Amino acid sequence: MSGLRRFLSNWQNILGLAIVAFYFLIAIAAPLLSPVQDPNKSLAFQSVGLTADLVPHPPFPQAPLGTLPGQIDIYHALVWGTRSALAFGLTVALVAAIFGVLVGAASAYFGGWINNLAMRITDAFLAVPIIAGVFFFRQILIFAAQPAGGGINLGQNQALNRLLSLPVALPSSVDPMLLAFIAFTWMVYARIVNTLVLNTKKTDFVQASRAMGAGHTRIILRHLIPNSITPVMVLVARDIGAVVLLQATFRFIGMGGTSAWGEMLVLGRNWIIAPGGNLLAFWWIFIPATLALLLFGIGWNLLGDGLNDWLNPRTGWKTDMWQK
Repeated sequence: MSGLRRFLSNWQNILGLAIVAFYFLIAIAAPLLSPVQDPNKSLAFQSVGLTADLVPHPPFPQAPLGTLPGQIDIYHALVWGTRSALAFGLTVALVAAIFGVLVGAASAYFGGWINNLAMRITDAFLAVPIIAGVFFFRQILIFAAQPAGGGINLGQNQALNRLLSLPVALPSSVDPMLLAFIAFTWMVYARIVNTLVLNTKKTDFVQASRAMGAGHTRIILRHLIPNSITPVMVLVARDIGAVVLLQATFRFIGMGGTSAWGEMLVLGRNWIIAPGGNLLAFWWIFIPATLALLLFGIGWNLLGDGLNDWLNPRTGWKTDMWQK
């Protein structure tokens, strides 16, 4: 309880928790805050006027935050974009963390050539800039999902052409950008846990468990991972905000993806940065989406900092509680 009181005694931690809770509340209450008129269309975007009207309009009763070109309701897009942003951030961070933790813990536990090989692969992924890795991986998924003969042509390399032209069992609801982010964000988790497990597996309680006949799986899942999970929890919180910001950024620069907030910025950018654009004259186009992204990132970062203060063993939180 002392750790929890310490966490709640810091106003920055409370602010981060409040911001994150606010986004969760909006995501849960989205159907009540802004009902969907046509479920067969995009949930995040609905028009409140003539879609042929490409001039954005300032706030009015039917659109309290104004409209984007095509009379897309900004308020509705913000509300439903919150749900998609949370789903994307949580999915990427949690799946990447689980995969990275398992790779890092298992390779450190078995050691030897297994650990060396796993860490060299991890280092290889770390050496690739995330923007290049995500773009390449996403393109491979898109090309591989096309029917035979519809993929890319790599000249005389017939084997690779055949490989890339094979259809894959990828549901249409799965976002290739989501899989790409997972593929290039698990490495830090693996590296952190690997270092911690290399030290933890030498401790007396692990040696005692091995002497009592505990299997490899039990030792890894029951002792090694729980006693190495603290920095992972902190990193997950920070990554949730970071990957959503990256997703919106990639959508803004034309790399695809399904970020509703990023799409809002794309639809309105010509009215801001194109010749004749004016941020002050069309403030409702950029400010709501920008603030949503900014506060989302700040909230998760503050929460991550708070978790770091709370869960760090040096502040009194004991990792051996996981052994009970």
